[in-house]
Amino acid sequence: METTFYRYNPWWSDSISLTDIIPRKKIISGLKSDLETKDILFLTGLRRIGKTTLMKLLIEYLIREKGIPHRNIFYITLDDYQLKGLTILDIVEEYRKIQKLPFREKIYIFLDEITAKDDFEIQLKNIYDSGYVKVIASSSSATLLKSKKPFLTGRNKLIEILPLDFEEYLEFKNITILPEDKLLKQKYFEEYLSIGGIPEYVLRNDVSYLKEVIDDVLYKDIIAQYGIEDINLLKDYLSLLMERSGKVVSANKIAKILEISPDTSNRYLKMFEDSYLIYKVPRFGKTNETIKAAKKIYAADIGIRTFSTGFRDLGSLFENYVYLQIRNKKPRYVYQEGNEIDFMTQDKTLIEVKYGRDIEGKQKELFEKYISNEKIIIRNIFELEDFLNKN
Repeated sequence: METTFYRYNPWWSDSISLTDIIPRKKIISGLKSDLETKDILFLTGLRRIGKTTLMKLLIEYLIREKGIPHRNIFYITLDDYQLKGLTILDIVEEYRKIQKLPFREKIYIFLDEITAKDDFEIQLKNIYDSGYVKVIASSSSATLLKSKKPFLTGRNKLIEILPLDFEEYLEFKNITILPEDKLLKQKYFEEYLSIGGIPEYVLRNDVSYLKEVIDDVLYKDIIAQYGIEDINLLKDYLSLLMERSGKVVSANKIAKILEISPDTSNRYLKMFEDSYLIYKVPRFGKTNETIKAAKKIYAADIGIRTFSTGFRDLGSLFENYVYLQIRNKKPRYVYQEGNEIDFMTQDKTLIEVKYGRDIEGKQKELFEKYISNEKIIIRNIFELEDFLNKN
């Protein structure tokens, strides 16, 4: 066990060096302040989106900038076969013994793939209540986290890690665009729309890697968890969802296409959502309208969508990207008299996305008369950046 622990925590023996890792500065800055709280931090999101890398960057920060002793920081991947049969409490206790750490000496523990352990929420509650421990945990399964979080009410903070945005993409590609090279920026942005924001795929640009990511999600987060037997059906369902990204989706219509029951179709839709492959967007309106109306869906990563559908329909890809950028504003779509406006945010900003063109006809009439605090049409990356900088 001691050998395994040292393998996961090389900084116990040597100085830590993560100079080959490109930091996601915007995310890391927020996580640094979260380290100062007592809350259990849950990092969640799509598989291979960079949760483990962020943990390693936080460890480097604690050692280099905060001066935390190396031995007071512990990282482990809980789905390691060598840890089978051990509880989280067993693992933390063994770590304290190996490093001769008294109970009242504060430690930082990083637990990757937390949902690999049964009853993790009760064990984390016990660790939290005992004090002197800061816990940072990760999971790629929204289902398990949502079902277990009530045990940790008031003791946790959930942080979803999204794919790289365009600015981060340029940083990962080591691309600097000067202000006078505006046309180059547009070209690079369209390149980004074809590749998406999964960090390792951005660096490799190897389509086989993206296929591995999708298979990983399907097999580990859906098939293994729910006991799905027909993998081809699952892949066909995902392809249909990617084709419909940015559109209102009817689970019943998909059921007819795939010749499955509506209940099965709804169950599959929920599985894809809980595996962070898609997001569902409700309709704006009164509560009963919001509940009853069909949801729009968006791909969690544009690269996965392009892999499934091919690189086409830039307008739809751009709308998907805009959604990811404003997701924290809790947007809903507007539908009235057969016309649709893309988003109404929580602060009542009405947004229509038109890549390289203007709104017109009946849709324009709806846009102009619809009551909101602010209205904006986003036609390109520059207008989107202006909007995000102001808000």
